[in-house]
Amino acid sequence: MERLRLPPFGAAAVDEYLEYRRIVGEDDGGKLFTPEEYEEYKKKVLPMRLQNRLFVSWRSPTGMDCKLVGPETLCFCTHRYKQHKTDFETIPQQRPIDLPCRVTGCQCRAYLFVPLNGTQPIRCRCKHFADQHSPAPGFTCNACSKCSGFHSSFTCACGQPAYAHDTVVETKQERMAQGKPVGQDVPYAAMGGLTGFSSLAEGYMRLDDSGIGAPSVEFLNSPVTAMDHAFLKALQGPSTSSPETLTNVGTSSQDSSLRRPDEDDMAFFERRYQERVKMEKAAKMKGKSPLPSTTKPS
Repeated sequence: MERLRLPPFGAAAVDEYLEYRRIVGEDDGGKLFTPEEYEEYKKKVLPMRLQNRLFVSWRSPTGMDCKLVGPETLCFCTHRYKQHKTDFETIPQQRPIDLPCRVTGCQCRAYLFVPLNGTQPIRCRCKHFADQHSPAPGFTCNACSKCSGFHSSFTCACGQPAYAHDTVVETKQERMAQGKPVGQDVPYAAMGGLTGFSSLAEGYMRLDDSGIGAPSVEFLNSPVTAMDHAFLKALQGPSTSSPETLTNVGTSSQDSSLRRPDEDDMAFFERRYQERVKMEKAAKMKGKSPLPSTTKPS
């Protein structure tokens, strides 16, 4: 196994390059800016980017952002989001906002998210893959003549078909008005809808319905109710109406369901699991009857 060896201060140079790439994206055309060009670029672009960031998501009919688009997210045209126009000096007034592809020769006029089925593009009703269709408006199939335009019944994890979803491009103010995440203002190119690590998860797997961020401490410490996830209800154990069993555990079910100030999520769930195991063992021991005595026949 070969090891990567860096000269003194080499790691700092790698970090500087990665920072450069996150800020500049595809704007240098593949040729690094000189230090002077880089500084001039930042003076021109960063204020505009911080003020006029556009958030891109793939939204279900219920209003949930099933997919938040990031720099590397592919478009229907097979190019990535960072290869589309994402910076605007003035945010367009028309809706929807079109983000055309900047790759030479590409016919894509507006970024359009298309989900993957595992690692493959989804299929159209004509049985051909999405990347076998033209990215030009109309999205006709290049492999057959009977297709009138890409239309897929692929089902998203939210339960809705792909054709019922929309690629939504919106401003920070428009997202805030809906209670959706906007994160911190960052200078990086083509961030789309990414505001944190939870943005990488499927819509139904994120921390809370509103998407504003992590749940509050009050929410995390609230008692488990019948409306909570089955996993939490299973860890809740017997009702507080069983004082004898709960006494064996050494705490009430209601108090035990609260997360302690010094506990992280994993420690909380592990403690609740161990408490449930103890309660089950105690219940089994209480329910056991002594074995019947046996006598030898006379």
